[in-house]
Formats: sequence, C-alpha cells, structure tokens
Amino acid sequence: VTENRSDLEDLHLYATPREQRFRRFASLEFEGQLYMTPYDFIQAVTNDEPKHAKKWRSLSKQELNQILMETPPVWKGSSKLFRNLNEKGVISYTEYLFLLCILTKPHAGFRIAFNMFDTDGNEMVDKKEFLVLQEIFRKKNEKRERKGDEEKRAMLRLQLYGYHTSTNSVLKTEGEDLVPRSYWDTLRRSTSQALFSDLAERADDISSSLSDTTLLVHFFGKKGKAELNFEDFYRFMDNLQTEVLEIEFLSYSNGMNTISEEDFAHILLRYTNVENTSSYLENMRCRIPEEKGITFDEFRSFFQFLNNLEDFTIAMQMYNFASRSIGQDEFKRAVYVATGVKLSPHLVNTVFKIFDVDRDDQLSYKEFIGIMKDRLNRGFR
Repeated sequence: VTENRSDLEDLHLYATPREQRFRRFASLEFEGQLYMTPYDFIQAVTNDEPKHAKKWRSLSKQELNQILMETPPVWKGSSKLFRNLNEKGVISYTEYLFLLCILTKPHAGFRIAFNMFDTDGNEMVDKKEFLVLQEIFRKKNEKRERKGDEEKRAMLRLQLYGYHTSTNSVLKTEGEDLVPRSYWDTLRRSTSQALFSDLAERADDISSSLSDTTLLVHFFGKKGKAELNFEDFYRFMDNLQTEVLEIEFLSYSNGMNTISEEDFAHILLRYTNVENTSSYLENMRCRIPEEKGITFDEFRSFFQFLNNLEDFTIAMQMYNFASRSIGQDEFKRAVYVATGVKLSPHLVNTVFKIFDVDRDDQLSYKEFIGIMKDRLNRGFR
C-alpha cells in the first residue's frame, strides 16, 4: 500500500528544515509514523535531493518484524553496516537527528555522548536510558514549531514521533533564550536533568507505545534487554563516520585510490553558503596544474579535523590570528595542536589553493571558518 506524498504536502509548511528533509527522504510508514531506511539516511547525508520522487510505503507488522529479525547485533557492526542493510531497516526521526549529531562530532566527543546517556553511571547504557533522547529532541522541537493550525501540527508530530503529544514542556527552562542552539547542545544539557525530571519516567511510556527500530535492536537486542558498553558505542560512531566518508569518496574516485583535487574542492564546497563556487574551482585549477590526487586517508583526516573545528577556532584565537590571514605552516601547526590531527603538506596546500582567492598564499581565517562550519553541518548551521 502506498500513500501519495501530495495528500500531506501542506504539512511541509509547518515543518522545520530538518523535518522537511527527513520527510523528503523517508520512504516507509508504519502506524502513521514515518521512517527512513538505512539507504534513505545515506542518501539524505550525501545528496541534495532524493534520486527518485518517493512515496511512503506502508509496512505491515509482519514486514517490520522480519526486518528487525534480520538486524545484526552491535558486535557485528562494521563500516559497511548501512550499506549492507540497504532497504532492510527502519530509522525514526529522533534517531535521524542523533545520527546527524554523530557525524559532526570528534572522537573525543564520543565519551561525552556515552556519558550523557549513561544517567546512572554504571558504564553501560540500557534501552530506557537511550529512549530519553526521544523526549529531549521532541521537547526541543516543540519550542521550534511553526505557529498555525494545531491539527496540522499534531499530524506532523504523529508522523515524526509516532504519537500525539501535549504542548506542556517537560524541560524546565526560564525562557527561549536558554534553549541551546543545536541538538547536540540540547542532548548534553538535558540528559543531566533526566534523573531530576519525569523524562526518564516518560521513557517507560514511550517504550511501551512505540515500535522497535533497527537501531534499538542493533544496540539492545531483539528483546531489548541487552546493554551497550562504551567500546561498542565508540565503534558504532566511528564506523558511521567512516562509512559516510567512504561513500562520498567512492562517488568521485571511480574505483581509483585517489580523487582529484577538483573533486575534493567540489565535496568541500557542497552544503555551504558559497554562491559562486566556480571562482574557487578556477583558482585551484590555475594553481595546481598537475593533478596529484587526494587519498582516502588524507580525505578522512581533513574531515576529522573539521569535526574538531571548535577547538581549532579557539586555538587560532589564542594564536591571535582571528582577524588576519595565516600561512600554511601556521595552519598545519594550529590544526595539530588543537586536534591532534596531522594533515599532509599536499592536503594543506590544496586547501590553501582552493580558498586563497587573492593568491598571496595566506588563508582568510574568518572566511574559511565560516564556510567550513556550513560544510560540517551539511547546510543546517
């Protein structure tokens, strides 16, 4: 059974940009709630638009159970998990937000994320603790909802969260100015309140009213009784980051071990606020006439650096370069000091040739940071 998207298209007017993207790429529906497949998720983070106009396919209970039965346990995870699952998986909107958080965090942040979920401090995360994030993200979302038809907004909540919600906020904040800007900040701020509010209590209600998902079964087993340790959690996050980078790299490498410097520039400038990318590309072509190529290790190291962009920004301000240009040696040293990531001379030179528009072999710090923040957050800064 399929449901045509046009029937509910006007709900888009009440959705935030992230919600709109989820609805655009999601392909499954079960009991009124929308889900992405692992394939849909990969498409959503590596492409501007879905490859094909989609309809939401309604899953039967039997089909959903079969999908969950085939979900591998967390110790069988790999950097090909999402590609191997392909269409055989279901990812909720809340989990989509969580996975996006993972993609933009440095490895040092993985321990912070785990500790945020581990509210009882026993070095293990159980299903109930993990489900608290459902409430945290939902409450943040209610504060962002567009004003308008309450019935339409209730339908949108049902699509995204699988149940109707009240508008009474559980998270006690003194005003809109205290609401953190990102979902990561919301998670970090709100999980510490979980033991002192009814969020954890609500997780019991959520658990009983919502269907299991691929992620829940992967983490906590088919009966939901398993617990997640930090090593497995870390490996899952690292594998996801690697998998998305591999997919982006392979889409340009055509089976080769390298991508061209121009392709690297294309990938960097995607999802940014740069309007005229052709000037950057032309600048690079003139200044790197002989193609050497960017390896996957170089590619991955650069995006590991991007995930540490906040620390790099602080380091650069301490170096007092905040309002002036910097050279390649200074840039490379600051990256290593701030993030522990060593960028190859060729990679640093390529980055400079892309962004050094006035060709003085200096990088405009403020412009570079602004563009890279957009790229890091894939256009949702």
